[in-house]
Amino acid sequence: MGSSEESRQARVRLPQLKLDELLEELQARLDAARGTRDRVHSLLEAVLSVGRELDLEQALYSIVEAAAVLVDAEYAALGVIGPDGKRLSAFHTIGISEQQIAEIGHYPEGHGILGELIHHPEPLRLVKLSEHPASYGFPAHHPPMNTFVGVPIRVREQVFGNLYLTEKRGGAQFDEEDESVLSTLAVAAGVAIDNARLYEESRLRERWLQASAEITHCLMSGRDRGEVLGLIAERAREITSAALAVVALPMENTDSLTVELAIGEGAEAHRGRVLPVDDSLIGRAFSQAASVASLDISAEERASSDQVRFTGLGPAVAVPIGAGERVRGIVLLVRESGRTEFTGKETEALQGFAAQAAVAMELAEHREDAEEIAVLKDRDRIARDLHDLAIQRLFATGMTLQSAGRFIEHSEASERVVRAVDDLDETIKIIRSTIFGLRSRGGPSAPGLRARVVRVAGDAAPVLGFAPSLRMEGLVDTQVAKETADHVVAVLSEALTNIARHARATRAAVVLETDGREVRLTVSDNGVGIPPEGRRSGLRNMAERAEQLGGELRLSSPDGGGTTLVWWAPVG
Repeated sequence: MGSSEESRQARVRLPQLKLDELLEELQARLDAARGTRDRVHSLLEAVLSVGRELDLEQALYSIVEAAAVLVDAEYAALGVIGPDGKRLSAFHTIGISEQQIAEIGHYPEGHGILGELIHHPEPLRLVKLSEHPASYGFPAHHPPMNTFVGVPIRVREQVFGNLYLTEKRGGAQFDEEDESVLSTLAVAAGVAIDNARLYEESRLRERWLQASAEITHCLMSGRDRGEVLGLIAERAREITSAALAVVALPMENTDSLTVELAIGEGAEAHRGRVLPVDDSLIGRAFSQAASVASLDISAEERASSDQVRFTGLGPAVAVPIGAGERVRGIVLLVRESGRTEFTGKETEALQGFAAQAAVAMELAEHREDAEEIAVLKDRDRIARDLHDLAIQRLFATGMTLQSAGRFIEHSEASERVVRAVDDLDETIKIIRSTIFGLRSRGGPSAPGLRARVVRVAGDAAPVLGFAPSLRMEGLVDTQVAKETADHVVAVLSEALTNIARHARATRAAVVLETDGREVRLTVSDNGVGIPPEGRRSGLRNMAERAEQLGGELRLSSPDGGGTTLVWWAPVG
């Protein structure tokens, strides 16, 4: 009896155990379904959040942030692949502080595991980063990272960049579901990035069109050319986020360009520079009549003699204003070191802007020519009227007075009539001279002071063994009188000759500047200086030229060695 009762109780417990197991399994599946539902919900929210962003930088940040939350990763990053398709041009991170970033140093360029995804754009999941063959460790101050998952982001079938996530929280491993969720987010991210880029491009086109309209309006309203060139440089710098903008124009009767203006970082060092067409980024753009870009202008071989001018600067592009033989100048834009290079689309938009600016400049010149022709025609009319009407009447009046004078008996009255006739003759001479001036068109103008200074410096280069650097500021061609300009050219020639003969220098700099009141010529070198027993006839001649014009000559020897000559005089 006891045995049968125990058997019955055992049969009751067995179904109860199976029911508990079934209930536990059901609860687990419900939890899994709930977790899947929550994760899908989170993924949808992330997709919507990312898709709402139209600013590209903010969209990229939102993608990284959403990826970290979805897979519960401590660290996340989005690397943007550069135009060459081989390295990263930008890096957006989550989980690493600004202080840590500063201690680690420059952002990665796409080597090791990061480069693995660039070369093989397929999802990659690792239990331990250091065990992968492509891994070669982390730089100093970098936080430790072991678990890893990465997926590529494609925009219109092209790989835009990669999502990198490390260190799943709680010490867990990234699984297939994490990889699947990230791949889904990457598809949505590609659409969001494409939308943001299209929006950004449309905004840029709008800004370029507004800038072109502004420049055209300024030119057509008769604004000063310098003001318009400044507007071109400023708008181009603003739209491209450049640190420095330079506008260089060709010089008449020379093979050189002069920096008309510079705006931005280190602009002072560029203004007035004279650049040979074959020895600079600007010069190459001018001689080729095409855009020329540089990944790092401070490392340009052709700019090696002027590297100090580009310290802290990197990517650059030089774009011609105009095309073919009608290149009116060059716009140089330079970004800070470490910034992204100028893309093909940016350069194309800049070329269109420069071309429209060139057309506006040409239309303005035609308008000025038409106004000048109108003035010349008016002068011809005035000259003709003076000749045909005024002179003839004065001549007739003089003849009448001369005839009448013979009948005047009073001596004093007769003398007054003679003087009046003489005055009329003198007046006729003055009017004839005025007519000649009105009708004179003038022959070809002589080279300006700028061109003469460039020629003197160029002629001295073979004797010196190097080309002296040139910088000119102010309206040296229009404000400096011819006599003063002749003295400036003579002094410069003498100064460069002295450097070649006595200084044993390897570098020389020429600065010519005027403020409208005086003209100042500074010639410096890094040579041995002026010996006390040396001949000073040349220096005396230069000093006498300055004194003759009411100016002065000063000599000094800087602490670093060499000689600095400063010659100044009133403009004339």
